[in-house]
Amino acid sequence: MHDTDTLAHTRADLGFSWRHRFADLGPAFHTRLAPVPVHEPYWVARSQTMARELGLEDEWWRAQDALDTFAGNRVPPGSQPLASVYSGHQFGVWAGQLGDGRAVLPGEVEAADGRWLELQLKGSGLTPYSRMGDGRAVLRSSIREFLVSEALHALGVPSTRALCITGSDQPVRREQVETAAVVTRVAPSFVRFGHFEHFSHRGQHEQLKQLADFVIDNFYPECRAAPHAYAALLDAVTRRTAALIAQWQAVGFMHGVMNTDNLSILGLTIDYGPYQFMDGFDPDHICNHSDHLGRYAYRRQPPVAHWNLLALGQALLPLIGEPDLAMAALEPFNDVFTAELNRRMAAKLGLREASEGSNAWVDDLLRLMARERTDFSICWRRLAQHAAGAPAERVRELFLDQAAIDALLARYRTLIEPSAPLFDAGLALRSSPSIVLRNHLAEQAIARAKLKDFQMIQDLLAVLERPFDEHPAHADWAGFPPDWASHIQISCSS
Repeated sequence: MHDTDTLAHTRADLGFSWRHRFADLGPAFHTRLAPVPVHEPYWVARSQTMARELGLEDEWWRAQDALDTFAGNRVPPGSQPLASVYSGHQFGVWAGQLGDGRAVLPGEVEAADGRWLELQLKGSGLTPYSRMGDGRAVLRSSIREFLVSEALHALGVPSTRALCITGSDQPVRREQVETAAVVTRVAPSFVRFGHFEHFSHRGQHEQLKQLADFVIDNFYPECRAAPHAYAALLDAVTRRTAALIAQWQAVGFMHGVMNTDNLSILGLTIDYGPYQFMDGFDPDHICNHSDHLGRYAYRRQPPVAHWNLLALGQALLPLIGEPDLAMAALEPFNDVFTAELNRRMAAKLGLREASEGSNAWVDDLLRLMARERTDFSICWRRLAQHAAGAPAERVRELFLDQAAIDALLARYRTLIEPSAPLFDAGLALRSSPSIVLRNHLAEQAIARAKLKDFQMIQDLLAVLERPFDEHPAHADWAGFPPDWASHIQISCSS
């Protein structure tokens, strides 16, 4: 039974107050158009947490207007839907003009806490930027994006958010025929590195300046006080991006498609396609079946992020003026990334500060984990439980080389005992989640959803929203992946 069976048949406005700062930039930045309706939409999943942040009542989804709005079948009063244009490098190669090829932005709404957040309907039909695509998203990819958006947010990793998924039995052809879906995602802004590359590459320096001023005035106002505002913007984005990549590495997350059009100017994780949380630890793991050269493998995420920042710096050079200023703005990347990663890995040990000793210990554990392909999340979680007083045996049993892990655990005790004022077992438990969104969990939810059983999506969401808690009712979700999980192939197709 679809949730549409319980929809109120009276029309009720969602009560949003709209504004349109990005739309006000002008027609060089976007094309105004309405989303393309889908056939007989129905609810697939909803995040009540995100809904409450947007100020929606708990029963918001029961109104027919809500379903029609988030399926793209109704343009809500006060909105001004548009698709934005951008360009970018894809797999390190200049791809030229890209843009919102399957997403429409109705505008910004005021959240319950006074923030203004953009809503975007992904999968809402053809736009002028669809190139050879059909403008649609499929149920499979929409479920993956919905769940990981909220999962990463709950882990404390900056991310775009997701409000809901609407589905339709309307056919969509990918490698095979699938069904359509629209995911409503939420962010302060969906501006990417590629927006700046677009105007810089085309020599549209007036629009480039207009965009940079828009981003500074609305999201980086502190840059106005700097001697060189545009260099300060590049510096701020560099620091946010470096910190974001460190957070990815610390939780074993791989993005899969770190093109310049998929990196947020706000340092958010954006555009989820073939992402993955690490199972057995392999620094060279490639989570994207389409990434034949391993450009976006786990260990390459930091240097690729820096490469993308260099591309952003090149795009901003007409505004910065002096290459030396641009290069100086990029210099903090390595130091910020290293410091943030060391701090987060030390926190996994229960240490409030990183040290040479903790850094060396983590490096040695990761080398041992890589040799044995030890499960990333389970190993760190069990270590956190050991820090909180659980026997070491649960950590030891993960390794074949007992002498090596015993030596590491002995060193761990000598590391934390002299650091008692800096040790906090609770910090370790708050830094290594008990559960992450592994590929096989998403695949199981997708398989059920294809049969119109959407309950596992909601159950998974409820658990992923509390990733550092234990969930006895779903202990298997926190366990080792099944053997078939290693054969899951995720590509750019969605």
